Amino acid sequence: MDTYADLVFLDGQVVTVDAEFSIASALAVTGGVISAVGGRDDVAPLIGPDTRVVDLRGATLLPGINDSHLHGCAFGMATPPLSLDLGHPAVSSLADAAEAVREAVGRTPAGQWITGHGWDPGYLDECVAAPSRTPSRHDLDAVSPDHPVVLYSFSGHATWVNSKALELIGIDRDTVAPPGGAIVTGADGEPTGLLHEGAQALIQNALPPLSRQERTDAIRSTLATLAEIGITSYTEPGLGPGGDGIMRGALGAQTLDVYRQLLADGELTARVGVLLLPTGMASTAEEFARTLTAIGEVGDADPRRLAIHGVKVFADGVVPNKTSWMHEPYVGGGCGSLCVSGATDTERTAEIDAIIRHAHVAGHQLGIHVTGDRACDTVADAFAAAMAEHPRSDARHYVIHGDFLTAHSMKVLAAHDFGVNMNPTIKWTVADMEEDFVGAERAAYAWPYRDAIDAGVRVASGSDAPVTHPDWRQGVATMVLRESKAAGRVSGPEQRIGLADAIRTYTINAAWQDFADDWKGSLEPGKVADLCVLDGDLLTADPHDIPAMPVVLTVVDGRVVHDTLRV
Repeated sequence: MDTYADLVFLDGQVVTVDAEFSIASALAVTGGVISAVGGRDDVAPLIGPDTRVVDLRGATLLPGINDSHLHGCAFGMATPPLSLDLGHPAVSSLADAAEAVREAVGRTPAGQWITGHGWDPGYLDECVAAPSRTPSRHDLDAVSPDHPVVLYSFSGHATWVNSKALELIGIDRDTVAPPGGAIVTGADGEPTGLLHEGAQALIQNALPPLSRQERTDAIRSTLATLAEIGITSYTEPGLGPGGDGIMRGALGAQTLDVYRQLLADGELTARVGVLLLPTGMASTAEEFARTLTAIGEVGDADPRRLAIHGVKVFADGVVPNKTSWMHEPYVGGGCGSLCVSGATDTERTAEIDAIIRHAHVAGHQLGIHVTGDRACDTVADAFAAAMAEHPRSDARHYVIHGDFLTAHSMKVLAAHDFGVNMNPTIKWTVADMEEDFVGAERAAYAWPYRDAIDAGVRVASGSDAPVTHPDWRQGVATMVLRESKAAGRVSGPEQRIGLADAIRTYTINAAWQDFADDWKGSLEPGKVADLCVLDGDLLTADPHDIPAMPVVLTVVDGRVVHDTLRV
């Protein structure tokens, strides 16, 4: 035998995710490529004296998981030790959040900023008991009168600060919020310490931008976390000038330079696809075109490890204190901080059309942020119009989130082989409270996986980390069960999908989004050896048990990056 395998797996559930979703029992890896898939007899001739042979003992071998929407640098910055963890269940009340800040004050030098991420009013006891109760600077002032405090919500659409931070930033009752933002004020007209959407730029612009070392440390932290849970590829959905003011520049242009350096240094232990972010949430078509042109050509040193796929655009999240663009008002005609209710916005529609047309003609893939049914329809129609005016083969445009995809949107997307990128773990997180905002019918429909797949739309899944933790196992369980995090109640059982379809959204469909389904995303001979070994039989497991199934081995390009089998 001229070439023996480097790795051989025997006696497992080898979930190939090929066209037939066939299941094998053995697989071999040679030189970073899958060299054989089948049974023991198919791989036995490839076993040599230096081959590592892994007896799976019935465990599950999957293609490496591809989180198709994950803010890598931001996630690293938003998690310990670089930031306070304020997510549920670590924090379940405003008092818990204040206590976390108090502890941080005790270990933080005077004058330094304290940051935290992940608070969610739907899981803060005081806010649940009294919906009108919102986080306030007064909750933080008692424990941190001298340290400025900045606490980011789980969604990234709101920031909570204390009085010291407001003082240092210069926000008072006379401050005017930037376009697309809102400074919440109390009955006395004074800022409460809560800022929404574009108003968060006031904070971001006052904080020092991340240093190169901080960005590097954040991405390294993310890569370590992802290796431990079997993620071998992810999409950074927006890096560029439009991100320079978001999370101290975590989504800024310099972060892309850090990724390039990590690649050059051999430290990039996951494949990364990037969408450029020329402008932020609120921009004109003229500004977008000018900035995209200024970015110029962006070459890929190793397009299978770090690739620029296209550009990201926000179709909503651009109206003060709102984030979704809907055809009809939410419950009671109001929508708090979660939606745009009903109003016609022909000017914004024209801007979106022009932005999409410009990027499409320039040859870019487009990933468009949409979180309402009207936004979905507007973007799907704009995709179709751009394609009709300027035909392109294999553009692979897609809508991001697509929480309220309509039948019309799905029909248009499917007809042109466009995709949608959904987040199942956000459904799991908010299902207990979303009826209060959107009503029972819409809540059940939100994130319509079943309808989208049945309509022929390419569906990929991502975590939107740091919005949710990038645990694909919980994502799979949620797609299959449609159960909520807190109460475990079912929301929209008709939108459940089977295990095979759920796995596809994290593997071959995500690879399609990356223009890479011909060389990754399934376990077939000739494809790269990106692998994830899950302890136990995923195919027969109770879906409720999937989130707790350990990942025991992760392989990227034939290289082991996580291994507890030897321990």
